Amino acid sequence: MELKERAAYLKGLMEGLEIGDSKEGKVLKAMYDLLEDLCDTVADMDDDLDQVYDELDAMDEDMDDLEEAVFGDDEDEDDEEEDDEDEEVEAEYELTCPNCGAVTVVDEDTLLNEQVCCGNCGAEFEIEFSECGEDCECGDCTEENE
Repeated sequence: MELKERAAYLKGLMEGLEIGDSKEGKVLKAMYDLLEDLCDTVADMDDDLDQVYDELDAMDEDMDDLEEAVFGDDEDEDDEEEDDEDEEVEAEYELTCPNCGAVTVVDEDTLLNEQVCCGNCGAEFEIEFSECGEDCECGDCTEENE
């Protein structure tokens, strides 16, 4: 049942009470008038909202057309996803805390600070980098050792 129909039903019930011009009747009449105004306002807002939704749908379709005209087909998106998969993952290093023995994982920036804080016990410890030996296969130090 719509709001208007429910309000009309209440009006019928009110009239059935036959209290007419009594104080209670005047109060009920004023309340019904207020209810009727509220129903009209809600109906107007509902109509406005429907219009806004229609306009929004039209704008969405226009944006889709514009996006397709500017950026082309969606086939390019698949290529971008493949490119994202090919990107290098930042290196992470596992360090063992000399205090508690817990393993802490750090990124390269943290590693280069040469000071690491254990995530388990909170102890700070320094990292010492040693020179590569002759058996090193890193490729960066081969020329330096020769």
